[in-house]
Amino acid sequence: MGVIGFLGSTAGRWTRSLVGVVLLVLAVVVGGGWAWVLGVLGVVFVAVGLFDVCLLAPLFRLPLKGRDIRARTSAPAS
Repeated sequence: MGVIGFLGSTAGRWTRSLVGVVLLVLAVVVGGGWAWVLGVLGVVFVAVGLFDVCLLAPLFRLPLKGRDIRARTSAPAS
Protein backbone atom coordinates (compact mmCIF):
# COMPACT_ATOMS: atom_id res chain seq x y z
CA MET A 1 0.00 0.00 0.00
CA GLY A 2 3.06 2.21 0.01
CA VAL A 3 2.76 5.72 1.40
CA ILE A 4 -0.72 5.28 2.86
CA GLY A 5 0.36 2.07 4.55
CA PHE A 6 3.24 3.96 6.16
CA LEU A 7 1.11 6.94 7.15
CA GLY A 8 -1.40 4.59 8.77
CA SER A 9 1.32 2.81 10.73
CA THR A 10 2.53 3.73 14.19
CA ALA A 11 5.77 5.07 12.70
CA GLY A 12 3.75 7.22 10.31
CA ARG A 13 1.71 8.54 13.22
CA TRP A 14 4.88 9.57 15.07
CA THR A 15 6.29 11.09 11.88
CA ARG A 16 3.18 13.23 11.36
CA SER A 17 3.36 14.46 14.94
CA LEU A 18 7.08 15.23 14.67
CA VAL A 19 6.60 17.14 11.41
CA GLY A 20 3.86 19.16 13.12
CA VAL A 21 6.13 20.08 16.02
CA VAL A 22 8.89 21.11 13.58
CA LEU A 23 6.43 23.31 11.67
CA LEU A 24 5.26 24.93 14.92
CA VAL A 25 8.84 25.66 15.95
CA LEU A 26 9.57 27.13 12.51
CA ALA A 27 6.49 29.34 12.78
CA VAL A 28 7.70 30.72 16.11
CA VAL A 29 11.29 31.19 14.92
CA VAL A 30 10.37 32.80 11.59
CA GLY A 31 7.56 34.92 13.03
CA GLY A 32 5.51 37.54 11.20
CA GLY A 33 4.24 37.50 7.65
CA TRP A 34 3.23 34.06 6.47
CA ALA A 35 4.56 32.22 9.53
CA TRP A 36 0.99 31.73 10.75
CA VAL A 37 0.46 29.33 7.83
CA LEU A 38 3.28 27.15 9.18
CA GLY A 39 1.66 27.33 12.60
CA VAL A 40 -1.73 26.22 11.30
CA LEU A 41 -0.17 23.37 9.33
CA GLY A 42 1.81 22.39 12.41
CA VAL A 43 -1.34 22.24 14.52
CA VAL A 44 -3.08 20.10 11.87
CA PHE A 45 -0.15 17.67 11.66
CA VAL A 46 0.08 17.34 15.44
CA ALA A 47 -3.70 16.82 15.67
CA VAL A 48 -3.81 14.08 13.03
CA GLY A 49 -0.89 12.37 14.73
CA LEU A 50 -2.50 12.56 18.16
CA PHE A 51 -5.92 11.42 16.96
CA ASP A 52 -4.44 8.71 14.67
CA VAL A 53 -6.11 9.99 11.51
CA CYS A 54 -4.76 9.77 7.96
CA LEU A 55 -6.36 12.51 5.88
CA LEU A 56 -5.14 11.04 2.57
CA ALA A 57 -6.56 7.56 3.14
CA PRO A 58 -10.12 8.27 1.88
CA LEU A 59 -8.62 9.25 -1.48
CA PHE A 60 -7.50 5.61 -1.77
CA ARG A 61 -10.81 4.21 -0.48
CA LEU A 62 -9.34 3.38 2.91
CA PRO A 63 -10.74 4.27 6.33
CA LEU A 64 -9.80 7.56 7.96
CA LYS A 65 -8.66 6.04 11.27
CA GLY A 66 -5.11 4.71 11.42
CA ARG A 67 -6.24 1.77 13.58
CA ASP A 68 -8.63 0.66 10.83
CA ILE A 69 -5.94 1.07 8.15
CA ARG A 70 -3.53 -1.09 10.17
CA ALA A 71 -6.22 -3.73 10.64
CA ARG A 72 -7.01 -3.79 6.94
CA THR A 73 -3.39 -3.89 5.76
CA SER A 74 -2.36 -6.59 8.25
CA ALA A 75 -5.33 -8.87 7.47
CA PRO A 76 -4.34 -11.98 5.48
CA ALA A 77 -5.41 -11.95 1.84
CA SER A 78 -8.12 -14.46 1.03
